[in-house]
Amino acid sequence: MSAFFRLIARVGRYKRHFTLSILSNIMLSVFTVVSIPLLIPFFQMLFEKNVPVTEPPTTHAIDQWVNYYLSMMIQEVGKINALMWVCGIMIIVFFIKNVFRYLATYFMAPVRNGIIYDLRKELFDKFLDLPLSYYSTEKKGKLLSSMTTDVQEIEWSILNVIDAIFKSPIIIFGSIFFMVYISPQLTAFVAVLLVFTAFIIGGISKNLKKKSGKAQEKVAELTSTLEETIGGIRIIKGFGAEKHLSKRFEQENNGFRNILTALIWRRDLSSPLSEFLGITVVTFLLYYGSVLVFEDKLQPETFFTFVFAFYQVIEPSKTFATTYYNIQKGLGALDRVEAILFTPNPIKEKENAIDIEGFQSHIVFDKVSFAYQNTDEEVLRDISLTIPKGKIVAIVGPSGAGKSTLTDMLPRFYDPTGGKILIDGKDLKDISLSSLRDQFSLVSQEAILFHDTVRNNIVFGKQATEEEIIQAAKVANAHDFISSMPQGYDTLIGDRGVKLSGGQRQRLTIARAVLRNPAILILDEATSALDSESERWVQDALTQLMKGRTSIVIAHRLSTIQNADIIVVMENGKIIQMGNHQELIAEDNLYRKLVEMQNLDPGALHS
Repeated sequence: MSAFFRLIARVGRYKRHFTLSILSNIMLSVFTVVSIPLLIPFFQMLFEKNVPVTEPPTTHAIDQWVNYYLSMMIQEVGKINALMWVCGIMIIVFFIKNVFRYLATYFMAPVRNGIIYDLRKELFDKFLDLPLSYYSTEKKGKLLSSMTTDVQEIEWSILNVIDAIFKSPIIIFGSIFFMVYISPQLTAFVAVLLVFTAFIIGGISKNLKKKSGKAQEKVAELTSTLEETIGGIRIIKGFGAEKHLSKRFEQENNGFRNILTALIWRRDLSSPLSEFLGITVVTFLLYYGSVLVFEDKLQPETFFTFVFAFYQVIEPSKTFATTYYNIQKGLGALDRVEAILFTPNPIKEKENAIDIEGFQSHIVFDKVSFAYQNTDEEVLRDISLTIPKGKIVAIVGPSGAGKSTLTDMLPRFYDPTGGKILIDGKDLKDISLSSLRDQFSLVSQEAILFHDTVRNNIVFGKQATEEEIIQAAKVANAHDFISSMPQGYDTLIGDRGVKLSGGQRQRLTIARAVLRNPAILILDEATSALDSESERWVQDALTQLMKGRTSIVIAHRLSTIQNADIIVVMENGKIIQMGNHQELIAEDNLYRKLVEMQNLDPGALHS
């Protein structure tokens, strides 16, 4: 039930609308209950059972007071006009009842939409806050499903919670109170039947939360497959893998269909079964009540009013069955959403973290080790390295050596599991994340662009003048091709920059880095995925970008790092060599072998 109370607690920010919705639901329930005894005078006049009463009753009996006021009305305006008054009062009561029904939903709309707004914002902010390690283990489809399907389930759950707590119970208890007042004997008979009915319906609703969770997991798998398919459609078509992907999706879709079908069968069984059991109860009620009428133990008009009151109990009772189902689904969805929201972020900023302004002297890796979460195998082992300001440091080595992990630790995408990293003598963990990351700019192998204009991809949230944007594009060798585009800098580049070539995309990311004007530049194989011509354009842009900056370059193409001040050679998570090209090539070592494997002339490489 803790999830239930956490769901209710989320209305705190919207307590004004929530309170008004509750009051409207209460008034709706009150007028629903009040409408029941109004049928007594109608049936009395219909059956001509009303006996004129000229003196006010000495008891608090409702039927006697109703008979008294009805007698006074008939005496003053006549039977036909009295009937019109009774019908008019009924219309007014039901009108007010439905006004409060609308107000209940009117005031609830901002609460529902507000909570959904809050959840989506919290989820999105959490996605931005979570470390890179989280995304290496979680499927994108699961995260997308939480943002869409799960949040939608929570919205419906909120509505059902309000209905279950603040409307249906009042109607049920008010109607039952009236029924007990009219005929305790008949009410007791009905209560036994209702307990039996509730026992059967309750059995159907078991395990709905668990089954709902399985259905949502299948939705996440479908979403993940769809996202991967759309993202890799070129490879899928190129390898003729359409049938393979279609079969994979069919299997997942079929699994979801089977779970959802079983879920819907169980859910939808509650409504017809409730109706059948309700009719069965009503049939017994009609029989038993008619016997009481025949024996003059109950008046016909009172019996018909009792039946109407009983129907007022049946409808919200049926609602409880579906409400319970929807609440269970909503709480299951809330559990999945909160599993993300409550995921701890190991990359934490200290309360008294300091801000740094610029990079002054050097970066030091002091016996740094690193292992991914839930694994004992270290990716980096005992790394000690000093990077002086203004130097170009190249990191080379075979795949899996730990090169990218090493550089990812500088902006604290990951934290060392052993040792520490210092910038200008300050431990990275003592520095505020914002001021630390302001010192870096990253250009990766994959050009990460967004479905927006060229201008917004270059600016990327930074305030800049038109001249600064154009100057950054010129440094990145991108201004000419941007100017030739239909809308120039206002041209939409499509999802992930699909309308641009690989070289053009990479040059836009370089322009973005130039505009940021970082003190330290990280280049993670920025040219390895490009053709020769594009590589030349991008390499020229990178050369301009690196001027006067501390640059850390991860490279597979060793021809691109011939002028590096320091070359760090890594293998199996360790630094095995360090020096400039001339020093390293002079020895028979891994670096020389890598140079020879790329068919490069060691002497020509340094010339």
